[in-house]
Amino acid sequence: MPYGYHGKILHVDLTTGRIEVETPPESFYRTYMGGGAMGTVYILREVPKGADPLGPENLLAVFPSVVTGATIAGLSRININAKSPMSGAIGDSQGGGFFPAEFKFAGYDGVVFRGQSPKWVYLTIIDGKAELHEAAHLTGKVTGEVDALLKQEVGDGKAQVMQIGPAAEKGVRFSGIVTMANRLNGRTGMGLVMASKKLKAIVVRGKDKPKAADPQALAALNKAGVQGIQANPDVDGLGRLGTASVVMPQNSFGSLPTRNYTEGQFEGAEAISGEKMAETMLKERDTCYACTVRCKRVVEITEGKYKVDPVYGGAEYETIGTFGSYCGISDLAAVSLAHQVCDMHGVDTISCGATIAFAMECFEKGIITKEDTGGIELRFGNADAMLETLNQIVTKSGKLGPVLAEGSARAAKKWGRGAEACLITCKNEEAPAHMPQAKRSLALIYAVNPFGADHQSSEHDWMYEKGMASELYLGRLATMGLTEPPAPMSLDAEKIKFAYLGQAFYSMMDTLELCQFVYGPAWCLFGPVETVAMVKAVTGWDVTIEELIQVGIRRINLMRTFNARDGFARKDDALPEKFFKPLGGTGPTAGLAVGRDEFERALDEYYRLHGWTRDGVPTADALAKSGILWAAEYLPA
Repeated sequence: MPYGYHGKILHVDLTTGRIEVETPPESFYRTYMGGGAMGTVYILREVPKGADPLGPENLLAVFPSVVTGATIAGLSRININAKSPMSGAIGDSQGGGFFPAEFKFAGYDGVVFRGQSPKWVYLTIIDGKAELHEAAHLTGKVTGEVDALLKQEVGDGKAQVMQIGPAAEKGVRFSGIVTMANRLNGRTGMGLVMASKKLKAIVVRGKDKPKAADPQALAALNKAGVQGIQANPDVDGLGRLGTASVVMPQNSFGSLPTRNYTEGQFEGAEAISGEKMAETMLKERDTCYACTVRCKRVVEITEGKYKVDPVYGGAEYETIGTFGSYCGISDLAAVSLAHQVCDMHGVDTISCGATIAFAMECFEKGIITKEDTGGIELRFGNADAMLETLNQIVTKSGKLGPVLAEGSARAAKKWGRGAEACLITCKNEEAPAHMPQAKRSLALIYAVNPFGADHQSSEHDWMYEKGMASELYLGRLATMGLTEPPAPMSLDAEKIKFAYLGQAFYSMMDTLELCQFVYGPAWCLFGPVETVAMVKAVTGWDVTIEELIQVGIRRINLMRTFNARDGFARKDDALPEKFFKPLGGTGPTAGLAVGRDEFERALDEYYRLHGWTRDGVPTADALAKSGILWAAEYLPA
């Protein structure tokens, strides 16, 4: 019998309504393990070259992993993949909460959606039984309302709901997919793909929890994790203050993106910090299934100009960055309301907030005027203007909504007049709130990542730099062959090796669907040694760190092969011009910029480490080394 998984994958043809069950062999699970790797296998094999991301030929793949739902922290995440309407490359998005574990308990290891339904539908998976239902009555409603309605319809308040919000129904390009009304698979426009299939929601409930191979070893590891929280200041701070705990450290290092990435320090940082949230509006600490870290914020504001409902959780660091410092806004209540609006309507807060910040810079520079904004004084620091623009975006209304709902890259092309100089996008994905000017390996990873700029696709520089990293972090990285920490702000061969191996490890985590706050190469609760022990305890497989890293590289190769078939290459592994220009303001990063020559050299070395061509395209030899030679037939001729 398999441990950790069921050996069953659902296939739903939305055009015909047919539902089938696939039973892959153990070798399939051992090779791909779940998440982004498993989803991309189906997409690479079935989505044809040049397919419209919003057409019936695109697939939507929803996968947890072989360890999801085991009773230990960090194992309740799920991956969604499709061809992205943002970039035309592979799309990838992860989310947590309770839905991923409940999905596994409902009896399946993943679901692949094909075609397009002629009418709005939702899928239920209850105790192994999968059915499609009409969903027209759910359209137009915000996520909190739909979550409650679907639990009533299935007659179980403990059912978990994954859904798109009304923004996706209206065609907002950076729409995400929402669970619990406050957790998002936010990036790369996966919500818009789901909407294009007229799939409104997935509801899951079940009691078929897969058995672990070694429950005692898993329990011992879990106990050690609970004891280890207070011994790790970063994890302890994450629990107490949430991801917003990094606002002040980022600001002190000059790496808090401010006024659309023109500066690295924000004078209003303290007012939007995790400490300020805890003092003023924090209602409680929420969590994901079986997790002891409890980093999820729940906030409530009942008085004043901006009121916030705790149903929608609370803002994470990225949201605070994009709607706060990116926009020059130091009103945490306004930022919290922006977060709520995004969750209610189902849009990615990173792309949404960064797109508004882009528009603000365009307005400040006179690239657009009140004629373009419909009279809105869209200046940095104007919280009311930010919120009005946000409401226009999620409803695709007004003068700004239809333009900015396409994302900043498409808005720049529409406006012209030099607007592209204000972009912070890679593969049309807006950059998150970690600055490559200060963390040089991110300049490389933002560019080469198959689905665009992403802060959770690699370890960050400070974990492996002289004078910055702790002995704990350096000891963990040494288990991966990283033993010579480079100087701060470097992008030399050792830093590129760190970026390459760190990306491979994070890619593995997005295959095994591990929370990157619990498992990781350096700073998290559990390091590489414990990650290997956990996978062994759940699956019974005698894995090694080398095998797990290879799983991550396999996923990267699959994604890059999919992209290469549609013409993506070195030309697309590019940074926005803004990153090559010196930062303004004051502080330790003022005047810093990414160097063009060092960036091009880093690309060459990164491609060499993968065994790809100098144009960044995987080779048959590289795919064979990853155990996926079959994928070579999809490489460009």
